[in-house]
Amino acid sequence: MAERTIHSPVGDLRITETDGAITALHWGQGAMDATPLLLEAEAQLSAYFDREREAFDLPLNVVGSDFQRAVCDAMRAIPYGYTRTYGEIARDLSVPAQAVGQACGGNPIPIIIPCHRVMGAKGLTGFSGAGGVETKVLLLRLEGAASLLI
Repeated sequence: MAERTIHSPVGDLRITETDGAITALHWGQGAMDATPLLLEAEAQLSAYFDREREAFDLPLNVVGSDFQRAVCDAMRAIPYGYTRTYGEIARDLSVPAQAVGQACGGNPIPIIIPCHRVMGAKGLTGFSGAGGVETKVLLLRLEGAASLLI
């Protein structure tokens, strides 16, 4: 396992690599390992925050249940600048919306797997990353989805 801390507009982010795949992104500081994959993840995140990248092209390994992976796949399918609701994802997966909400909250690789693009039926909901809803709003504004927040 290796990890790298990067500075971002939403605070310090600690990216973890395990066996050649990104397995976690957390807020806070950690090691400054410099594997090729961690350096690429840093470059892609920097480009994202600079509005030069809309999608990530990194090997990911979501450690969790089949359901957690299915919800993460559904979140990864949401295009940059767009949102979906928990209910829409739940309908696609034939599960309750509350289960989708719990899986979104358990997303091990936020931002790269864009759980910030998932909204409640009546609009803005929480965010499990540091800064909560304020961070979610910042990410959605960065992507030009601010009109969806009204």
